[in-house]
Amino acid sequence: MRTRQGSAAATTSLTLTVLLLALAAWVVLNRQLVVDQLSVWQYKPSDAVVQLADATTMTDKGRFYFYASHPMLEGTSKFNEACHRQEENSAILGCYTGGKIFVYDVKDERLAGVEEVTAAHEMLHAAYDRLPDAEKDRINQLLEQEYQKKLKSDDAAFRARMEYYDRTEPGERHNELHSIFATELASLPDELESYYRQYFTDRQTVVKFHSAYNDKFDQLRSGSTELKKELDALSQEITVLTSEYNDAIRTLNNDIERFNSQAENGGFAGQNEFQAARAALVARVDEQKRQREMVDTKVAEYETKRQEYNGMVDESNSLSRSLDSSLAPAPSF
Repeated sequence: MRTRQGSAAATTSLTLTVLLLALAAWVVLNRQLVVDQLSVWQYKPSDAVVQLADATTMTDKGRFYFYASHPMLEGTSKFNEACHRQEENSAILGCYTGGKIFVYDVKDERLAGVEEVTAAHEMLHAAYDRLPDAEKDRINQLLEQEYQKKLKSDDAAFRARMEYYDRTEPGERHNELHSIFATELASLPDELESYYRQYFTDRQTVVKFHSAYNDKFDQLRSGSTELKKELDALSQEITVLTSEYNDAIRTLNNDIERFNSQAENGGFAGQNEFQAARAALVARVDEQKRQREMVDTKVAEYETKRQEYNGMVDESNSLSRSLDSSLAPAPSF
């Protein structure tokens, strides 16, 4: 016959067993969450990494996924060891690989904000990786709808970018769109806006970071394109004016020679005819001087625009080099 103490012990043991089984089942069902939590506990973010999370207004959930991925802000050598470019002419600024986030440490102050956007972009890859299948399907449909809208717009750069992803990361289009739309598009459908609020308290802050440096490239690109058109038009105008001027000078020189010959040989009926002919030639000389000044002015304008154009090209190339992790800085000693 059981004693009350024995019965209570058995009940406690059974309850503990049930609890342990439930806990084990929960751990199995939430394995990624457990792994992430352990990873966060083991990770101590640097001040720079904390600043990236703060600046991009990551929520607790966004920051959790960010820290669970042990983000590292790396210089050229270590970054290139972790993040491998897929195509020779396509620089990369960050990557999410092996469950870890790497962000290229861009030193150029003209590109302020690029590290923040990259950090947010890569965090969203980590978040997308953890979406339950049903939620991922729902979000993919929303992303695809927005993607089709973008394709109908006149955005050649976006098309080229997505073609690059299709070549280098086949099957990952929605994953990339999940990061791109959140960090680069100011306006999104309400459902997507609501979805992204779980990762950012103010998504527009990240978009503004992106616009700040991306607009520099757009302005340089559009400015240099417009200047190139102006230079081509000026070049053609100078060619035409120069040809007209040279033809007019040859004709004028011939007419002056004939005038001198006529004057020397008494070819004029009188002083009035001589003076009239001479005045006409002087007027033509003055006109050709004005024509020459016009050509010189156009040439000077062309040179000014040429220098401005070259300056834009140089600055654009300089900014691009700052984003290229393959260009290691010269060693100091």
